[in-house]
Amino acid sequence: MSAILERSFKVLEHLVAYPDGKPLSALAADLDLPLSATHRLLTELVEIGYLRQHPVYGQYMLTIRLVSLGLSYLSNSGIVDVSQPVLDRLAAASGELVRLAVVDGDDLTFVAKAQGARGGLLYDPDMGLSVNLACSAAGHAWLATMSDKDAAALVARQGFGVAEDFGPGAPRSMKAVLPFLRATRERGFALIENVFATGMGSVGAAVRLRNGAVVGVVTIAGPLLRFTGARMAATGEALLQAATDLAQSSSASPFFKR
Repeated sequence: MSAILERSFKVLEHLVAYPDGKPLSALAADLDLPLSATHRLLTELVEIGYLRQHPVYGQYMLTIRLVSLGLSYLSNSGIVDVSQPVLDRLAAASGELVRLAVVDGDDLTFVAKAQGARGGLLYDPDMGLSVNLACSAAGHAWLATMSDKDAAALVARQGFGVAEDFGPGAPRSMKAVLPFLRATRERGFALIENVFATGMGSVGAAVRLRNGAVVGVVTIAGPLLRFTGARMAATGEALLQAATDLAQSSSASPFFKR
C-alpha cells in the first residue's frame, strides 16, 4: 500500500470517533504525521468529497460519502433483506437489541439490527464498526468456532483496546479470553456480563453454513438491570434457532457466496 493511501485511510478511520471533527494540528499530532503533509492530505480528501472543513472553526470532519457507499453495498448484497425478518422475530421475543455481524476476512462488522425494547433503558451502540473480538459476545461466539491457536492469532492481530473503553470484566490477555471460549463451546452460545460495557449483558451465536463455514454472528444485548444472567440464559434456544434460520436464508445473499 502506498504511503499516501495508507495515510488517507488512517485519517478516515481516526475521524470516525470524532463526529464534530478535529483541527489540522490535532490530527497531525494524533497520527504522528508532518503538519504540511497532513494539510495536503486533508485538502485532497476534501476535494474528492470524503471530508469537509467547518467554515468557521476549521475542523475537518467526515462527510456521509463513506456511509453512503457502505449502505449501498449492503443493499446490493441482500444481507439486510434476508436477515431482517429473523432479527425482528428475535427482537420481539427477547425484548432487547438484536444485531447481526458478518465475517469479513479477519473482522466482524455489525450490519443489521432490530430493537425489541419499547421503553426504559435502550441499548443501541453504533453500527458499521469492527467488533472487538476479545471483549464482546459476538467476538467470543466467533472465536469459539476455531482452535485456540487461531483465535489467539486473531486477538493478537486486533489487540484488546483501551481498558477504560470496556467493562470491568473485560479480559486483558488471551489467557483470560480462553475461559470465555470454553464456556461458549460448552453452552453453545456466548454470554458476557459487564465485559463489553459496564452494566450491560449480551449473548451471541455463530451463523454456520452447512459446509461448516461461519459467516456471521447474531447477538442479543441489553442492560443487566433488565437483561439478567437468567434471562440471557433463557434466550439461548431462540438465539440458536435464529442463527440456524439466518444460515438457511443466507444463501439468498451473494455476500455469503464469495
